[in-house]
Amino acid sequence: MTPAEKILWEELRGRRLNNIKFTRQHSIGNYIVDFYCAELRLVIELDGSVHLNNEQKEKDQFRDKNLQDMNFTILRFTNNQIEKNLKEVLERIREHAKSPHL
Repeated sequence: MTPAEKILWEELRGRRLNNIKFTRQHSIGNYIVDFYCAELRLVIELDGSVHLNNEQKEKDQFRDKNLQDMNFTILRFTNNQIEKNLKEVLERIREHAKSPHL
């Protein structure tokens, strides 16, 4: 795991965030996602600097679209967001968990 993944995993593992169960490095079809919550059909992806180049952005968009077509919601955060604004990231995940469309 990357340092950012370790930081977020500490907050998600063992139902630490609102008693929501997450797994890490979860396989969905042809993809392995960083974090996954089956109950919410929620995928969380963390993006490092490699995700800033145009080719990778296109791959990420294609992947996200495929996962959305399978009725998954994808939340993407940068490593920097995890390292500098973890509270905001966790709040965004909490807000998604409260969302009425679930």
